[in-house]
Order: sequence, then C-alpha cells, then structure tokens
Amino acid sequence: MQVILLERVAKLGQMGQVVAVKDGYARNFLLPKGKALRASEANIKSFEAQKTQLETRNLETRKEAEAAGEKLDGQRFVVIRSASDSGALYGSVTPRDAADAAAAAGFEIDRKQIVLIRPIKDLGLHDVSVQLHPEVTVTISLNIARSAEEAELQAAGKSIQELAAEAEAAAEFEIAELFDDMGAAQDGEDL
Repeated sequence: MQVILLERVAKLGQMGQVVAVKDGYARNFLLPKGKALRASEANIKSFEAQKTQLETRNLETRKEAEAAGEKLDGQRFVVIRSASDSGALYGSVTPRDAADAAAAAGFEIDRKQIVLIRPIKDLGLHDVSVQLHPEVTVTISLNIARSAEEAELQAAGKSIQELAAEAEAAAEFEIAELFDDMGAAQDGEDL
C-alpha cells in the first residue's frame, strides 16, 4: 500500500514522502495513529495544502521535546525491586516502571516513549532510551536495587557482586577473629 507520511517515522522516511508499506502495517499502525494517509490523488492534494501547517506543528513539538530532553538527558532514577542474592530480579523492569520512577521525580514521560532493547532482569545501572519526538531521543539511567542504601552504593560505582564479596570477606574475618579469641581463651585455661 502506498502512503504519505505525515511525520518522520523511523526506518521508513521523512514527512511528505510517499512510501510503500505492507497493508497490515498501514491499517493497524500508521493510519490509526495519524502518522500517514493513503496515497490517493485527493489525499496528496490535501497534504500539499496542509504541508506548511504540519511542518510548523512538527517544528513546535520538536522544540518542546528538545527543551524537555535537555532537562531529562542523563537523569538517574532509582527503581526498588526484589532480587536474589546473585542479583537476578524476580520479574523484570518494564517501561511502565521507568515511567513511574520518572514521574515520582517530577518528569512527565509516557511509557510508550521508553525504548527497552531487552528486558531488564538484573540489579545494577541500566541506560534506557526515551523517544520524546520522532527526531528527539535522550538517555536516562535506571538504578535497579533492593533498597535505597544499595542504590546509593551502586550509584557510587560498586556492583552487587563486589558488595557480596565484601560482606563475605567481612563475615570470614569475624569468624576468624572469633576462633582466635576462643583459642586464646582456651590457652589461658590450660595454664
């Protein structure tokens, strides 16, 4: 099916281009979302008449998205989740979780704007893309942790594995000291 794009669509084309797409993609996504029109002669003439209005509206929304993107780019949000000792989450972090964390910090992001390449299934710092406009994409960081204290440690640059190793080393040191104390006390009793 031939369609006229009313806005830039990633991997498809720029506003005003006539492109060939599969019928299902046009019927189920492009046409209902208002991203394209069928490429009939009447629609092409209609588009040419509205082209300046569409370009002006696109420019305004892009400027708004760029302004919001400057504030949002590089922000770090904390998401608290249950996880195993090895750092694997019981479940995964979704775009909705990221949007909720941003909303709690005072940013307005729709979950549909968040682009996850693969599900987040472990603790740590994860970079996530946010597409504010077809031409404006920013990156935020999600700090996935079991508690606020753990999130602070991760933000300081320590991984869950390092924290577990430090805790284990501290426990082994305490046990060694306890046995040394017990051995010294037993030696004192033998005298």
